[in-house]
Amino acid sequence: METFFAPAKLNLFLHVTGRRADGYHLLESVFQLVDFGDTLQLAVRADSVIRRANPVAGVPEADDLAVRAAKLLQAEAGLVAQAGAGLASPALPRPLGVDIHLDKRIPLGGGLGGGSSDAATVLLALNRLWQLGLTRERLMQIGLGLGADVPFFIFGQNAFASGIGEALQAVALPQRWFVVLKPQVNVPTAAIFRAPELTRNAKSVKIADFSAGAWAFAKPSFRNDLEPVAITQFPAVGRALQWLGQQDEKAAVKARMSGSGACVFAAFDARAEAEAVFAQRPPEWGGFVAQGLQRHPLAE
Repeated sequence: METFFAPAKLNLFLHVTGRRADGYHLLESVFQLVDFGDTLQLAVRADSVIRRANPVAGVPEADDLAVRAAKLLQAEAGLVAQAGAGLASPALPRPLGVDIHLDKRIPLGGGLGGGSSDAATVLLALNRLWQLGLTRERLMQIGLGLGADVPFFIFGQNAFASGIGEALQAVALPQRWFVVLKPQVNVPTAAIFRAPELTRNAKSVKIADFSAGAWAFAKPSFRNDLEPVAITQFPAVGRALQWLGQQDEKAAVKARMSGSGACVFAAFDARAEAEAVFAQRPPEWGGFVAQGLQRHPLAE
């Protein structure tokens, strides 16, 4: 088996700017990779079987985005083979399969993109292991069929995101340490976006707002529009935000929720500052301290 890392992400802000006719919401956000995540071990099989090699609590194999990603890529490889184009090795034996062992550390229902990151890592890793030679752009297109966050992880860099999250522009972010707290609730993304009270008309921002040395997302005017809904439906998220907000005097980015929750975070310039805050957290909350990454480990 070969081992691959699937990093979590944070939404440094998240504005909902509209809604498409098909129901998808239009968003603007800055995605930040961090050095905390899941670990996947992949073993290529000589048959067409794709299976998860271990149970994962709360994630049935049929719903696992890592497994679904492998199956989508397998189908793509078959189509490419029939077309006779796009493969690094035309003599590559068929069929293709894989055993997937998933060590799940990113909390479920936390707004950290765990399932999407797992799927992206599988697509990137199997593209190499199966010697498919598909472009990153094509992998992003495949990943979008699994979820709007998947293309970001394949993109491989911290990014300003717009559209439904798939339109990405690379941004260089300051090196920071993040305190991430996970209250004892799992927040279903769909329920947050369906809420009638969700604000969907945030004013659009520009990538130019993120000038070096004066990061606009650190200002209070940049927020997570999903926070009020999540706090109403899941008061534990509000309690975590309130507590972290009382500890973040030295924070470079004040306490906010990531994605649709339930995780909340604050950013610090020094590791010691972040670890001191994390050490004081109420014992019933999970979480971690993580350093920001500039690139995905599988980014070329």
